[in-house]
Amino acid sequence: MHFPLRFSSPSLRFPCIALLACSTLLAGCSQLQTAHESATQPSVPTAAKEASPDATPSGDAPVKVRILAFNDLHGNLEPPHLAVFAPDPNREHSSVVVPAGGIAYMADAISRLKQENPNHAVVSAGDMIGASPLLSALFLDEATIDAVNAIGIDFNAVGNHEFDKGSNELLRMQHGGCERFTPRLPCSLDGHFAGANFGFLAANTQRKNGGTLFPAIGIKTFGDGARSVKVGFIGLTLKGTAKLVAPGGVQGIRFADEAATANTLVPQLKAQGADAIVVLIHQGGTTAGSYNGCSGLAGDIVPILDRLDPAIDVVVSGHTHHAYICDYRPPQANRSLLLTSAGRYGMLLTDIELAIDPHAHKVVGKAARNVIVQNEGFTDDKGRSVAPNAAYPRFAQNAAVAAVVERYAQASAPLAQRTVGRLTASLSRQPVASGESPLGNLIADAQLAATQAPQNGGAQLALMNPGGVRADIEVPPEGGNVNFAQLFKAQPFGNNLIVRRLTGKQLRTVLEQQFRSGSNTTARPRVLFPSQGFSYAYDLKQPPGKRIRDMKLNGKPVQDNAYYRVTMNSYLANGGDNFSVFKRGEPVAGGMPDIDALEGYLQIRSPVSPPATDRIQRLDR
Repeated sequence: MHFPLRFSSPSLRFPCIALLACSTLLAGCSQLQTAHESATQPSVPTAAKEASPDATPSGDAPVKVRILAFNDLHGNLEPPHLAVFAPDPNREHSSVVVPAGGIAYMADAISRLKQENPNHAVVSAGDMIGASPLLSALFLDEATIDAVNAIGIDFNAVGNHEFDKGSNELLRMQHGGCERFTPRLPCSLDGHFAGANFGFLAANTQRKNGGTLFPAIGIKTFGDGARSVKVGFIGLTLKGTAKLVAPGGVQGIRFADEAATANTLVPQLKAQGADAIVVLIHQGGTTAGSYNGCSGLAGDIVPILDRLDPAIDVVVSGHTHHAYICDYRPPQANRSLLLTSAGRYGMLLTDIELAIDPHAHKVVGKAARNVIVQNEGFTDDKGRSVAPNAAYPRFAQNAAVAAVVERYAQASAPLAQRTVGRLTASLSRQPVASGESPLGNLIADAQLAATQAPQNGGAQLALMNPGGVRADIEVPPEGGNVNFAQLFKAQPFGNNLIVRRLTGKQLRTVLEQQFRSGSNTTARPRVLFPSQGFSYAYDLKQPPGKRIRDMKLNGKPVQDNAYYRVTMNSYLANGGDNFSVFKRGEPVAGGMPDIDALEGYLQIRSPVSPPATDRIQRLDR
């Protein structure tokens, strides 16, 4: 049974999807206290009970529950200066540009949609924090937790980026406190941090003792008496998380299979009276087309969906930054599964409505749509204006959330606006055919320069991982100044530089490992960015172990038995992205923050021009 969503507020009347298979793409305009390990399974959190009954006068009518979902916020508190390409309601097969995002605007959208149905829950499918802009990252993402606290949500399924600073720091995000687990000082704004007032869920994030890092499930109850219904939530982190974060931060933690974990929890939720089951999973897919469709769904989420217990009604997904609404039908299954994603950065908000029969204790209807969180517009770095579009509703800033953002913005402004150097042209992180990028190569050059002196390690070359380069550094066509906020946006993880001694043979093995690193594919390889003076060629037509050729350092062949001092960041040094050989290198020196190296490079050498991307040669094309 499908049913349309109805909205009482005229300003919110726009098309929704009722589980029709089509497609989605989100596009940019211009682009603690440490919690002690428990020997038992953590207790199941139950969100605050909603006392209001369903508004339908008939006692036999289903209870309608609204679930508002987002994912991959990544600490984007301010509008990200991006836009959504949305269908033009006045012209068929045409689109309009809608400026979107900003947590205070998202808070207003959530508040207005909550008002239309007292039976509501607000959830996140992971990466709420991590890889964040300076405004949040400068304060160890305490700013984002404080802002989300002001919104009032129920559950967040932990994503891979929540582990960027390690599991102990993530536990601090939940429980609060000022214990220090990172080079940056916690509680730097107020001297205290209360932690999240919503529950973190991580069913498949398992400790050695068999328990989970956070509770596996949560339940929220709506209504009273015979009209009471319960919705159970399962939180899942993608099982490949250990390959995407620094291994030291997840030591002693196992990320179990997502589908198998969810299926084992279904009987537990049913035993506790769950009438509907919603999976919040930080894993996702890719599609092509509208943000309210599902054409060509592909990706790691699909085999997970195919194995889920039929009792699961909805899957709220994330990770890929694609937005979609899917009526997914697993092969050889007489059922449909509602799959959703809200893209990234709070630009969209997924509005899900479930019709639950309180007597049969099951879902009898479900529908969803992605709502554009339209803000007041912006002017991009090139001076182009993106104005609000009257075809779609606009949201105001929620005053309480805006106040949180403004307080942190004022505290971060002096550091963010400080000029650090000058560029003759913009630095792009987009790879060329070989896999290199101008910005990636420049970061490697900066890391080598910072560690070349004997007292700093005497490095001979540096290698930088592509996943650590998060944004272009843009200046006007004629060149211009760069501030600290731009550097931080490009390199937000706060890693330290490490110099290790590797043999030429180990170095060759490292370069072989890059073709099976993380989410790498041979169709579009993501290679380590090399510093100036180091070069090599690769041929993907050759078998693994035979792909790297002609390694040279300053024009001389790299010898298998010779030793070389190599600079890397602490993420790679700990074996991040599956680069296990880096861990075997003999430690030489380390400690400098990576962003300090980049800042120092620009300060000394300004004006700096983008480096050439001719250090790697690809032979199979």
